[in-house]
Amino acid sequence: MTSPLLSMQAISKSFGGVPALVDASLEVMPAEIMALVGQNGAGKSTMIKILNGAYVRDAGTISFDGKDWTAGSPQQAQRAGISTIFQEINLIGYRSVAENIFLGREPKRGFGLLDWSKMNAESASLLARFDVRVDVREPLERFSTAVQQMVAIARAVSFNAKLVIMDEPTSSLDEAEVAVLLRTIRQLKAEGVAVIFVSHKLDELYQVCDRVTIMRDGRTVAVQPMGDITKLQLVAGMLGRDLAEVKKRGATAFEAGGTANIGGELLDAKHLALGHRVQDATLDIRRGEIIGLAGLLGSGRTETARAIFAADRKTSGTVTFNGKPAEFKGPADAIAAGMGYCSEDRKTQGIVPSMSVAENLTLALMPALTRSGMLDEAKQRVIVERFIKEIGIKCSGPNQKIRELSGGNQQKVLLARWLCMNPKLLILDEPTRGIDVGAKAEIQTLIRRLASDGLGVLMISSELEEIVEGADRVFVLREGKTVAQFKHKNITEGEVMHAMAHGHEA
Repeated sequence: MTSPLLSMQAISKSFGGVPALVDASLEVMPAEIMALVGQNGAGKSTMIKILNGAYVRDAGTISFDGKDWTAGSPQQAQRAGISTIFQEINLIGYRSVAENIFLGREPKRGFGLLDWSKMNAESASLLARFDVRVDVREPLERFSTAVQQMVAIARAVSFNAKLVIMDEPTSSLDEAEVAVLLRTIRQLKAEGVAVIFVSHKLDELYQVCDRVTIMRDGRTVAVQPMGDITKLQLVAGMLGRDLAEVKKRGATAFEAGGTANIGGELLDAKHLALGHRVQDATLDIRRGEIIGLAGLLGSGRTETARAIFAADRKTSGTVTFNGKPAEFKGPADAIAAGMGYCSEDRKTQGIVPSMSVAENLTLALMPALTRSGMLDEAKQRVIVERFIKEIGIKCSGPNQKIRELSGGNQQKVLLARWLCMNPKLLILDEPTRGIDVGAKAEIQTLIRRLASDGLGVLMISSELEEIVEGADRVFVLREGKTVAQFKHKNITEGEVMHAMAHGHEA
């Protein structure tokens, strides 16, 4: 049997005592296209960065091309035949195409001068292998993203790469450009180059990949030939769900009593588009209703929420909020209209670590608490103490630094930040990520209580169980498009997963 080109076994890595990889493994055969998939936090990026020398593993063994392997740096990995092409193209736009391909190892002629003729000719020849014919003397920035991706691939191959790692290479490409890139990947395979292909787009995986490695929570949970695993099985593996279990009906909030007094329409978003990430997202929310927004990583969930909140400007589509067209120029307009938004990353986009609980809680309310540049501390104290009590924020007092609180209590402070604004709609992106089971249950109960008081809630979650059990209705996104809607008693994990995998209801 042919020996693996790459073998990573029992790889472990922790950051600050928090495990990112636990006994993870990855094998790639010569000239094989290996899909590497998993949700956020699965460990894909950490695995890649250990392989290319950006991180040092804590434990485990790696062999590459028949030898024990440890990369001291990405440059060393590249010289050994491992090239990585990241989602964000790491090239220099104002330099020529040829300069980018040969950056740092430009051919020289007499007296140390650059051999421009040789560099241009070899660059053109490299690109021609992938059916790309452009003027390599032109600055890279003048060409499309697809051409820039091809230049990155040509640069990787010019190092005589044996293994090329592509991390979400199609995320910013249109349909025609994706077809060109997939053809290029097949060409690499035909030339004997192995590829690790990281993508959240299932259809692409089935078009070009030989096998798939599924990662979850820092572990390798499955390795299968692409032809032996269905899309539904693939999604189940990524989410950690048992197919036999997901076919059972979920105990939805509606069945358990749910929201008794769902009111009239609050939000109607139609045919939203936002670059390549969101192409045709449609959803609506009624007063007192919890809407779940489901989809795999890269499906456009967060981007859709940000477009509704005007954190990112939509390129097309319409939003009606509270009976009026919502042509918000930015988040300030959305907040003034009655929207609140808790982002998925509370550490970098939510809390201000150096500030107190009180300051974080009233951050959005500051203009109303300030007159002539002076903060009304008495009014602030009344509001903060009220929400600490009502929501059950465990802290030593309003002046405690928020960074000293647990993740669950930080999340409660962020919820209180918007609740003190008396919003009509609250957008919650991964509201229970990274918090313990007890705090998660408290927040889920709080969300249901808020909805019963008439608040509309848009909840995004990677945890299918949370969506199924907590939502009154669920919209499913796949590759930036709304592909399914499930109402009340129709919500089951199996049906939602089918839509995520296949792009339509079962």
